[in-house]
Amino acid sequence: MDDPSSLPTALRGLAEAEAKIRLASEGYNELPHADRRTPLKIVSEVMREPMLALLVGAGVVYLLLGDLEEALILLAFATASVAITVVQEARTERVLQALRDLTSPRALVIRAGQRRRIAGREVVRGDLVVLSEGDRVPADAVLLRGHDLQADESLLTGESVPVRKLPRAGTAHDVVPRPGGDDLPHVFSGSLIVRGSGVAEVTATGPRSEIGKIGQSLGRVEAEPPRLQLETRRLVRVFGLVGGAVSVLAVVLYGLLRGGWLDAALAGIAIGMSLLPEEFPVVLTVFLAMGAWRISRERVLTRRSAAIETLGSATVLCTDKTGTLTENRMSIAELRLADGRALRIAERADAGLPEEYRELVRYGVLASAEVPFDPMEKAFLALAASRSPRSDSERGNLARAYGLRPELLAVTHVWHASEGGEYVVAAKGAPEAIAKLARLGPDEHARMSAAFEGMAARGLRVLGVARARFAGVRLPDTPRGFELELLGLVGLADPLRAGVRAAVDECRSAGIRVVMITGDYPSTASAIAREAGLDTARILTGDDLLRASDDELMRDVGAVTVFARIMPEQKLRIVSALKARGEVVAMTGDGVNDAPSLKAAHIGVAMGGRGTDVAREASSLVLLDDDFGSVVKAVRLGRRIYDNLRKAMAFILAVHVPIAGLALLPLILGMPIVFTPIHIAFLEMVIDPVCTLVFEAETEEDDVMRRPPRASGESLLSGRLLRWGVLQGVLAFALVASIYVVANLRGMPEDEARALTFFSLVTAIFALIFANRSFGTSLARALRRPNRALKLVLAAVIAILCSTLLWPFAARLFRFGPLHADDLSVTVAAGFVLLIALELLKPMLRPRARP
Repeated sequence: MDDPSSLPTALRGLAEAEAKIRLASEGYNELPHADRRTPLKIVSEVMREPMLALLVGAGVVYLLLGDLEEALILLAFATASVAITVVQEARTERVLQALRDLTSPRALVIRAGQRRRIAGREVVRGDLVVLSEGDRVPADAVLLRGHDLQADESLLTGESVPVRKLPRAGTAHDVVPRPGGDDLPHVFSGSLIVRGSGVAEVTATGPRSEIGKIGQSLGRVEAEPPRLQLETRRLVRVFGLVGGAVSVLAVVLYGLLRGGWLDAALAGIAIGMSLLPEEFPVVLTVFLAMGAWRISRERVLTRRSAAIETLGSATVLCTDKTGTLTENRMSIAELRLADGRALRIAERADAGLPEEYRELVRYGVLASAEVPFDPMEKAFLALAASRSPRSDSERGNLARAYGLRPELLAVTHVWHASEGGEYVVAAKGAPEAIAKLARLGPDEHARMSAAFEGMAARGLRVLGVARARFAGVRLPDTPRGFELELLGLVGLADPLRAGVRAAVDECRSAGIRVVMITGDYPSTASAIAREAGLDTARILTGDDLLRASDDELMRDVGAVTVFARIMPEQKLRIVSALKARGEVVAMTGDGVNDAPSLKAAHIGVAMGGRGTDVAREASSLVLLDDDFGSVVKAVRLGRRIYDNLRKAMAFILAVHVPIAGLALLPLILGMPIVFTPIHIAFLEMVIDPVCTLVFEAETEEDDVMRRPPRASGESLLSGRLLRWGVLQGVLAFALVASIYVVANLRGMPEDEARALTFFSLVTAIFALIFANRSFGTSLARALRRPNRALKLVLAAVIAILCSTLLWPFAARLFRFGPLHADDLSVTVAAGFVLLIALELLKPMLRPRARP
């Protein structure tokens, strides 16, 4: 530890006792974040779902009625769906916990005149923190002393270029603390020191910091309610009314036609419970849980399952620039020599640099730190390492370094030359500063200024590089004492992520408009937008938004694709304006400044690698690999999941029609009853696995990313889909009912007629499966689609059916009589006839998965 006597009185910091008092009164220096969901909390959330509660209730009622088999099956389905959801959600929470940044980074503070390392969460207001290159600032603070200090505040501002910091002049507090902007004395929690060192006094911690304020604002943002949940509640009410009506009708018919009202009541309850849509909660829960698992395999973590179905209706994708479209790192894009010749690095692929350009890069490296934190200096070293011979980047011994100063924005390094007593001098910095050091004449200065303006207009961050030789004995006090020669200009850019252009094109083909919202300058935003394939005909800035009314902004957001120099609260305003226009908004981001808009959007997509805790907590999806292309993959999977969910719902609707009809028909015609609870249980064993496993595993439709987003208000069971499902069910009922009636009229024994009818119904169900596997693909193409779950379900059902014929115990349990070859051929033919009829009708009546 340093000797306390060596520190000025003003820099002795807080006493330990005072620090403890402030910690107790103001709390720990922690960012606000949502409580972690425990498995018990997840179970309670799942159990509150009305459809799942209905399923559990059905099992309990059957248990009270003594129908143990049906009760166990229903309760098993409920348990399985809860277990799947809990496992998936708990896994999601564990992954998110592992993704968290260090919630308590270590901080070097001065207390009672001594330097101490403490946990960042223990930093209090008034603490003196010592900052060096590579440090993460633990709290908002004002710089008291600093030497060549620069900070990367991209998490707060969205700008990847670091900003210079100057110590506070005297004790004045006339500068409003605000992230961004050069030569200000304030540093902010979460920012990274990329150059220099200093001592700062903490002014705000935890929720009172700039990061904390943004986190607190999340609590005032209302999240969108899950639309699918509201839809399923409506379906519950509809099917509940239908099931109740059928049950009452069954009781009345049974009692009037056969007598025995107690038996009639029991029969009516059994029929009504069999018609209740217990498949809906299983389908909904499993589809969303399995959908989250499938999306996670594409490196996208699902925090809120409602986002999965919303993905398919997204019409606008709002994205940040820094760290989302771009890699959040600087790289050299262009080299321009003093004589005007230029070289664009991307055009050279992996080829080496010509000699004259190698010299420009070499002196840029010599003017950089050997182990740099500054992203621009890292770019020089990376280019030299990949494109220049090793000797070009070798260094001698550093004799002196002249840092940045407000009056001279350039860095100059002086090296001992390998030969003689000469020094090698390398300088880089703002073009105007390098022009002064190189003492350019009017013509040279005009030529350099024109080149600089042209490069800056393309969104490049431009540095000048100069060199000199010095043979004197004593080095000058300032870099102006050297005879520097301008080598040229270097243009740096935050490069576009690989695959972004293709991802934007795919979004466009899917009818999704990509909008870029960034805190960077319009020229930089325009350059990146053009490279990504976005429209840059008009760009709105933060100042434009300040002048625009809500109505004007709502009109403008429909036509503008690029927003630049946008503040955090303005991002939220843009998202709100898009929602007011009726758009379904997805928002990507990684910084704390993105968190409010992530929560306000219908689908918030946070970056898992570079993203902050606050952004991840506010989001619905988290990209584990920070790849913008993963958003498109998630949209593709979201559309596939929703398509398959609609197929399953249509199948459920269709399959219940013949079941209901065959349950009521014997009562109307006075014929033997077909179904007993064991038959219904067996049908549920067929229906539920088919809905959950088979349809969930179906591959995507061929046009899944070539059609516009579905209408946000589109019903899960639209009118056209409802009609298609009912038509399928009516045809299946008519076919199987005909077989049942003819068998009874021909005097077939009751057990044989029941077996024939039941087998025909099962083959009809499989015809419905194949008919609903695709909305737009022919049967021949659908059969070629791989679906392992379908093969397993089909094999299992056939095995069980065979056992009911060949195993006497099973035959007695099902009350089946023997079936002969001609009987079996009738059941198989019934399935084929129904499938062919549906395939012929499908081109005219099928509900294509379009708005």
